[in-house]
Amino acid sequence: MACKNCSCIPVNTEKGFLDRVVEKAISRKFLAWITATGLLAFADLTSTDWVTITAIFIGSQAAVDAVAKLRS
Repeated sequence: MACKNCSCIPVNTEKGFLDRVVEKAISRKFLAWITATGLLAFADLTSTDWVTITAIFIGSQAAVDAVAKLRS
């Protein structure tokens, strides 16, 4: 959607198909846990790396959720 009074570049604000499916089906925290668990099981990922990946993502996402809740 472009502005009516100028010729600025239109911005696509629609979410992609995969984003909508993930948003509706499972939480991103759970998706991160599934990904790290899959790497642990089928790739060369150590258990300490698994803990680090999931803890960082879940902790950072919790902080983002808390800030968003405070602002609203």
